[in-house]
Amino acid sequence: MSVLPTTTRVYTWQFWLLCFSSTLFFASFNMIIPELPGYLEAMGGGQYKGLIIALFTVTAGVSRPFSGKLTDQWGRIPVMIFGVVVCVVASLLYPFTTTVLAFLGLRLLHGFSTGFKPTATSAFVGDVVPANRRGEALGFLGMFGTMGMGIGPFIGPTIAANWGTTTMFVISSGVAGLSVLILLGMKETLKDPMPFHRGMLRIKRREIIAPEAWPAAIVMANSVFAFGVLLTLAPDFSMHVGLPPEQKGLFFSVFTFSSLIIRFLAGRASDKWGRVLVLRAGMIILLVALVVLGTATSLPQFVVGSVLIGFAVGSNSPTLFAWTIDLTPEHIRGRGIATMYIMLEAGIGLGAVVSGFIFANQAENLMWALLSPIPFVLFALGYLIWGVKPDVPPGKAA
Repeated sequence: MSVLPTTTRVYTWQFWLLCFSSTLFFASFNMIIPELPGYLEAMGGGQYKGLIIALFTVTAGVSRPFSGKLTDQWGRIPVMIFGVVVCVVASLLYPFTTTVLAFLGLRLLHGFSTGFKPTATSAFVGDVVPANRRGEALGFLGMFGTMGMGIGPFIGPTIAANWGTTTMFVISSGVAGLSVLILLGMKETLKDPMPFHRGMLRIKRREIIAPEAWPAAIVMANSVFAFGVLLTLAPDFSMHVGLPPEQKGLFFSVFTFSSLIIRFLAGRASDKWGRVLVLRAGMIILLVALVVLGTATSLPQFVVGSVLIGFAVGSNSPTLFAWTIDLTPEHIRGRGIATMYIMLEAGIGLGAVVSGFIFANQAENLMWALLSPIPFVLFALGYLIWGVKPDVPPGKAA
């Protein structure tokens, strides 16, 4: 249970500190993503590009049951701090990876960061924000995280081009370090957190998945398959449509900043009209976006597709997070969020592997790889139409 009351101010100083910390966290590990395919190819591992994201998501997904349990028992703040510290250490180690195997192993380590930090972050928001403002609050949080996701890929290649990849990795670590400093000044929201002990790392079968969160998790897995594809292929596709290498992070910047426009509005709409109806609209936008982007042969069409992807993700993300918190009892909130994240990592990882296999480092395969998420998005849309009933908006239920 949470310590802070949820009936007074909705947006406290603690909430804004959390938002700023998220900006720095997402900027840290996203600023290196556009450079990683080239970094791996220079080592002779170009055929393993699909593993850059996939391995990251493997450890992120494996760690979710642990982060969920620790969030519910140890506390929100220490779990967030641990996740960001992993980011600090991993970024510093990249310059020392001189073999493909070492690089791929480090991607596994780096994945622990997103396995821990976002789980506790979402639980913290659930503690301090009332249900009828939850979508709106998660929209705000997503806006700040998206700013980090947009700034990172924009400045990362610029730093690498002017001062080298080693400097980029060091700066990435420093940005994550600033996020840790913010978290150290925040107050715990879990009532009666327990001191850490090794028993917390023993996960029973019933502690892995929260069945209550399953509807949101199913939609999440099938919708983010597309995100795994785009994380893997966007740098190569950017150059395919005519962008120079130093601008191969353009997709990430356009996509993330366009999602800023809709995150808050979508979150508020889900509070007013319900999560399911907003998600149906988001899936339709995602289908259109994939067709536009996947068939792009010019820079303008590429940019339009990137904008539409941003609209879709910006609409779906805060709504799915809010729906997960709605569905999950408060005493297992961390586990419910972890369940959703397990499926998120599974969807992204599968998208990365499948698209990397289809692409096979051959430009003529790019279109088919980019269109591969469409069956999964259609399944998610069908599930939202026929598999679940429209939910009662939290504002009306309150």
